[in-house]
Amino acid sequence: MSVTIKDIAKTAGVSYSTVSKALRDSPLVKAPTKKKITAIANELGYQPNAAAQSLVSKKSQTIGVVWSSLEREAQAALLTHINKALENRQYTTLVSINEMNQAVNTFQRFQVDAILVFNENKDIPSIQASPIPILSYGIAEGACFPTVDANRQEAIRIAVDHFANEGHQNILYVGMCSENDALQDDKFSGYCTGIKKQFGPLKQALYADTLGLNRHDGYLAMKKFLSTQELPDSIIIGSYDLARGSIQALSEDSRPRVKDIPIISYDNLPQVDKLEIPLMKVGVPLDKIVETIVDSLIKMIENDASVTTSILQPELTLTTQQF
Repeated sequence: MSVTIKDIAKTAGVSYSTVSKALRDSPLVKAPTKKKITAIANELGYQPNAAAQSLVSKKSQTIGVVWSSLEREAQAALLTHINKALENRQYTTLVSINEMNQAVNTFQRFQVDAILVFNENKDIPSIQASPIPILSYGIAEGACFPTVDANRQEAIRIAVDHFANEGHQNILYVGMCSENDALQDDKFSGYCTGIKKQFGPLKQALYADTLGLNRHDGYLAMKKFLSTQELPDSIIIGSYDLARGSIQALSEDSRPRVKDIPIISYDNLPQVDKLEIPLMKVGVPLDKIVETIVDSLIKMIENDASVTTSILQPELTLTTQQF
């Protein structure tokens, strides 16, 4: 006879509900209790029955993700880690790249337990009537549901402050500067604010407009800048993908001093450490973003009313610069 949640609850001396939450790694169960229940489940050889769990809990153990783009590696890394964290809590992730309202309607038909929306625009459609809890990652301003956001302006200001404090004055920013993209506008605004703060309002901004966000956009923008301008004494790059292209362009420049230019890349990802050049990085660490998103989703599924919008603060990670 197979082991059930009732068997685990009886052995642990807790309720069925507590066992169910603990086995899903719910933050509502204290760590010592969770550890005890998990140990008992392993000792008894418990294997969860997905169909039975769905009938009892009226939950599908699935979470829908409305995904805006498959093109950028930074986003793909975030989704991969979110998926893994949800797997560890016995949830399956369904991904849709359809328009937001269409994707949400589809997920409602599938009766997912919660929906995660990757939102890169301030003007988002209203989905307030959704019976399924929705969490947004991206732009908090104007969102009609709880949102996990990152302080992108502060991240770039931190990078500017670091270089200015190190004595650098010609700080180049590489990123989208002229397109109507709310996320990238925040970063460029942070750069401009930081430059004015450090050097005064008359200091001219030094930037290479990538016009896009993929690796090739970074390569072309950096290549063009290097062919028409004097070398900067430091560089801030607006994303991991743009950093990869920018590094390629820098590596093709024959001037010896290029190798001495310190670089900070936005997107605080582990992948940054594996680039040809070990860059400094700024932004909210990936694991912190994932933890906040997953914990919020689980709480919303469990009807925890404490979930509200979170603005995560960036960190600057230093490393030794070497070609």
